Amino acid sequence: MQVPLYQAKAEFFRMLGHPVRIRVLELLQSGPMPVRELLAEIDIEPSNLSQQLAVLRRSGIVISTRDGATVNYALAGGDVADLLRAARRILTELLAGQSELLAELRQVEPHAGRTGPSSGR
Repeated sequence: MQVPLYQAKAEFFRMLGHPVRIRVLELLQSGPMPVRELLAEIDIEPSNLSQQLAVLRRSGIVISTRDGATVNYALAGGDVADLLRAARRILTELLAGQSELLAELRQVEPHAGRTGPSSGR
């Protein structure tokens, strides 16, 4: 039985749902990187990075190539970078809306002659 598209999408986003995986994908947007450079950029144990890279590799989002003792990782395609840029735009809009709401909440409301616990009466 085939998995419904919405379920496949949910599994895809679940796979992306780890901060280290997102950070790796962000770093790989600038081009292929060896594991040692990824480790230098991400404060994580090598074994943990290896696990996260394995998840990304199994999903097909990243590819790895070996050059002697060096393993390089790269994005499998440009669509992942597009997805990360779209996420950045969406978050920017959401946070801008939240800051506008916060600014509104911080504005002093005019007192309509009501007394309350903070009025000192």
